[in-house]
Amino acid sequence: MQERMGNPALVIPEAMQALNALGKLPATAGLAPGFLEIVYLRASQINGCSVCIDGHWRIARNHGETDERLFAVAGWREAPYYSDAERAALALTEAVTRLSDRADPVPDEVWDECTRHYDGKSLAALVMAIANINVWNRLNVATRQVAGKWKP
Repeated sequence: MQERMGNPALVIPEAMQALNALGKLPATAGLAPGFLEIVYLRASQINGCSVCIDGHWRIARNHGETDERLFAVAGWREAPYYSDAERAALALTEAVTRLSDRADPVPDEVWDECTRHYDGKSLAALVMAIANINVWNRLNVATRQVAGKWKP
């Protein structure tokens, strides 16, 4: 595969600054950096973003995530490696990433389960994190960025 153009966030430096600033917010709300990488990995799997799939498992591992948690993320519902709070976040990740897959894109039961585990600030940060990785996925997929070209 050959990229169509450089990543738009690199072409427009102000966009990179904005996305990087947005990317720093979730950690300020107390969300675990390693688990955030698992959220990013799951959204990237759904969106087919090979660049992010290739990068986020590496970053997650640097944050101490285990191979079991990384390898099982696509089957998180059946895997024993995630807490109830993490399962709620992964369900929200899938719902927010797959907005057009159902009439009620983010069902109340998914949202309500998240509110059981996350306070207002951390839930807001989680939603922002999911939105941000979806932006990155769309930039990379649209411009056919090549996996392995960038390694964190």
